[in-house]
Amino acid sequence: MNKKRKFGDIHVAYFSMEIGIDPAIPTYSGGLGVLAGDTLRSAADLELPIIGVTLLYNKGYFKQNLDENGNQSEEEVFWKPANHLERVKNTITVNIEGRDVIVSAWLYWINGTTGQKNPIVFLDTDHPNNSELDRGITKHLYGGDEKYRLSQEIVLGIGGVRILEAIGCGNLQKYHMNEGHSALLTLELCSKADPTSDVIDAVREKCVFTTHTPVPAGHDQFEMNLAKSMLGDMIPDDICDELFWEGKLNMTHVGLRFSDFINGVAKKHGEVSRGMFPGYHIESITNGVHSGFWTSPPFARVFDKFLPGWRIDPFNLRYVLSIPKEKIWDAHQESKKKLIEKVNSMYGKKMDADTFTIGFARRSATYKRGDMLFNNIERLRTIAKQHKIQIIYAGKAHPHDGAGKDIIRHIFKSMKDLAGSIEVCYVADYDIELAKMLVSGVDVWLNTPMRPHEASGTSGMKAAMNGVPHFSVLDGWWLEGHIEKVTGFSIGEHPRDPSDDDLDDTEDMYRKLEYVILPRFYNERDKWVDMMRHTIAMNGSYFNTHRMVQQYVLNAYFK
Repeated sequence: MNKKRKFGDIHVAYFSMEIGIDPAIPTYSGGLGVLAGDTLRSAADLELPIIGVTLLYNKGYFKQNLDENGNQSEEEVFWKPANHLERVKNTITVNIEGRDVIVSAWLYWINGTTGQKNPIVFLDTDHPNNSELDRGITKHLYGGDEKYRLSQEIVLGIGGVRILEAIGCGNLQKYHMNEGHSALLTLELCSKADPTSDVIDAVREKCVFTTHTPVPAGHDQFEMNLAKSMLGDMIPDDICDELFWEGKLNMTHVGLRFSDFINGVAKKHGEVSRGMFPGYHIESITNGVHSGFWTSPPFARVFDKFLPGWRIDPFNLRYVLSIPKEKIWDAHQESKKKLIEKVNSMYGKKMDADTFTIGFARRSATYKRGDMLFNNIERLRTIAKQHKIQIIYAGKAHPHDGAGKDIIRHIFKSMKDLAGSIEVCYVADYDIELAKMLVSGVDVWLNTPMRPHEASGTSGMKAAMNGVPHFSVLDGWWLEGHIEKVTGFSIGEHPRDPSDDDLDDTEDMYRKLEYVILPRFYNERDKWVDMMRHTIAMNGSYFNTHRMVQQYVLNAYFK
């Protein structure tokens, strides 16, 4: 039975600059895109009338190469959209700097658990009738200068609304902006609103805005002169003042001003966002991950046997406490052996499945403090003399982030310093497939962000689906999921004393590792496995996109 969603029956359009669906479709860089993919998977599972809208990046993000000293170099990704997507016959145009740019589209159908197929539209300017300049607008994710970025956001927001209309999505009730990149869709909606009504209120009724960034520098903004020269007549005179904030086109403020429902992505992030943007009513809907997608095959088999129905209703994972502990441990060890074998074969390491394994995989950015584990090499070496440990790292730095690249180099230097004491491996070119292996194959998931810069974070949620406890600074989602020694372990004090610095967090991390975590893993295996079960029961059952999407439906989409 063909259960492809008819375009005329779709009620919600979900716009995101990146959507991570498959490693073979490299239109994502990290958390934002993977979250979008998980959101749309859950929408299909729940048979919700939602369509995704994003850009098609012909050269992807980038392939990461690392030399023996941890120097990162970037390589273009080559892939063929026609091998994975359906070409849409409709095209539309958007005007950029006075030029008409043709935008074509591709379709991907997400298969839900029940057989429901929901569409994602990928917008593409690589059209033969465009100039070389315009054909390259959708070439790279997060590439180029401000003009390039604004061109992409014009195509995503304005072009996205137009292509939806062209393919027959005539019954849309809500436009959900996943971060500010797509906020220009509000201009297109303004142009279509009844001019005799309050245009802003009419558009607000249709818009939902989710902010993900708790750092002011992370919000896209463009100089007024640049914005006006590129958008031209698409900026209506009567709402011009509503678009510019402190002399700039600030995409977050556009999203805030034109949305009826606004949310942060964790309870703490909602609080931080209300402080950053006073005057707006900002709710919080904590992020999640797609349970079925991120659960390893060994655990999926266990859940299928003991908790049938967990894929469509992840709340069933609460009953994992009834599953025999040996089943949980065996599933974990199977996943762990697969990861260890992969790392050993790729990098010539000598890791083993009986040694306590720490996993860390995030984008390499300074606020994530990815090298904090190596702040005191001698202390780490001393800890390893009492109990064996091994460490697996992964993560890309943005091509223009020199400080992020320095962190990777520091980790490589630490790897060399620890040679003979601790096996450490940095796995290159982190992607969805590698993430699946890591979150299910390590023994603890480490996270070390600077508070309060972690809006939510989802990697630890993926680990939780596989019974891997979290070991993290109390920020983002972990403030909601943390129960000490039950679902994992905290790093540093909470609330944090303003006089605390990195050294306080580092010392607490080493102390917990040496005196609490490693002794429990090696000497109290029964308690450790019980903690794994509670990690799944309490965090796996809640921090999933089925719950998250249901909250959007009730609070934002169809209230």
